[in-house]
Amino acid sequence: MKKLFLRFSLVAMLFVCLAAPVKADVQNQCYSSSKVKVMFDLRKLWIDHVVWTRNYIISSVGGLDDQQAVLARLLKNQEDIGNAMKPYYGVAAGDKLTQLLKEHILVAGKIVEAAKKGDQANLEKYNKEWYKNADDIANLLSSVNPNWSNTELKELLYTHLKMVTDEAVARIKQDWQGNIIAFDKGEDHIIVLADALTKGIVKQFPNKFK
Repeated sequence: MKKLFLRFSLVAMLFVCLAAPVKADVQNQCYSSSKVKVMFDLRKLWIDHVVWTRNYIISSVGGLDDQQAVLARLLKNQEDIGNAMKPYYGVAAGDKLTQLLKEHILVAGKIVEAAKKGDQANLEKYNKEWYKNADDIANLLSSVNPNWSNTELKELLYTHLKMVTDEAVARIKQDWQGNIIAFDKGEDHIIVLADALTKGIVKQFPNKFK
């Protein structure tokens, strides 16, 4: 269903551009098919990131039998995101991003476990590691694309961490409504992050998106 929606949205956006009056101001607002594709590809990858993170939180907090299978799928998503960067920034940068994103997930798992046990010392320890990892991701991305502001990336990533934390805490407390609200906010935010990445790529490689 999600893939069908993304394809429909892609076609719809292209139709709007093709059907628009031939005026300079309107044309400037239209996206090329290549730009629309990268935008929706990145949105899907990052939406999968928060969806599978949510599934992992549910499995971890509930001690479900599918926890390791869900974790494997979540880690695969980090590989997919890293691979999506390779056509622009090379294998080494893509693999490094994958490594950092996997650390992001694995540290998050430690945070959830510490929170379940009420282990405040390890909770603080892993939380510091988590934010340091976000800094490392921002540093990597801003180093390969000057259009990605290091400060803005950190703000986007910190907000993502805060929303994942809110979601996990609500789940542990069995605050089901709060858990749902936190996920919805996190999903909205991750689209903002994905679009920021798209904007930077298009600006850096304009000839690829004519």
